[in-house]
Amino acid sequence: MPTVLILGANGKIGAHSAKAFASAGWTVRRYARDTDMTAAATGCDVIVNGLNPPAYHDWDRIIPAITAQVIDAARASGATVILPGNVYNFGDRGGMWSEATPHRPVARKGRIRVEMERAYRVSGVRTVVLRAGNFIDPDHDSDVMGAVFLRDIRKGRITLPGSADVLQAYAYVPDWARAAVMLAERRDTLERFEDVPFPGHAFTAHELKAELEGATGRALRFARFPWWAMTLLSPVWELARELREMRYLWNTSHSLSPEKLAQLLPEFRPTELRQVVRARIGPQTH
Repeated sequence: MPTVLILGANGKIGAHSAKAFASAGWTVRRYARDTDMTAAATGCDVIVNGLNPPAYHDWDRIIPAITAQVIDAARASGATVILPGNVYNFGDRGGMWSEATPHRPVARKGRIRVEMERAYRVSGVRTVVLRAGNFIDPDHDSDVMGAVFLRDIRKGRITLPGSADVLQAYAYVPDWARAAVMLAERRDTLERFEDVPFPGHAFTAHELKAELEGATGRALRFARFPWWAMTLLSPVWELARELREMRYLWNTSHSLSPEKLAQLLPEFRPTELRQVVRARIGPQTH
């Protein structure tokens, strides 16, 4: 029976990955933060790296430190690392992004992610970057839906962080976790470093509004995200500064190419968007 070590088991990626691997018959180990990661990975076949500093805190220092730990643990155990990549690498040139799209980060966090992925690539450890857009988590309000779009849904408002016509990429976390399991089970057929876009769903705020109105049975209206408040609070609130740095993405129309995932996992089917929306609005409407 194969064994997976889940890093960040209480977070979005970690919690759903643990469920998905367990459902597929894997033995699941949950890493205890600040313990010996190399010892925890001994005998493991796969490491899912769901560790991430909360609220983007101290990325410059913490991300490289986590990366070095994971690489050491994977090298010692021979495990394949599965990493939730994001779209920060691509900068502000919109389009359908794929594994062949050049990395042109325009923000500090994008440059940190590019360096992180480069470290895995040159390390020689088997690595799968399963790259996704904004995460949608049906179990928590701390995702982009809860923090932005649905923050005032009970008042009949959808909070809009950018243009309502801009296409954005999203990943339903249970779907991402299922795909991670399927790739883990085929890890021996993959390249030593695989960059796999996870297309998930791509939609505009107008399309989200239509889905939400269908799910809730009521008319909704747009309200602007208070970027002015983020500007005022930036000198004293770290998260406000970090959110402002990534504001450009909300006005950069993009999606992720489905081609590579379809080649590697031709049988994979994502959850329909209508089901995703209905699963996600539960905490805000009941």
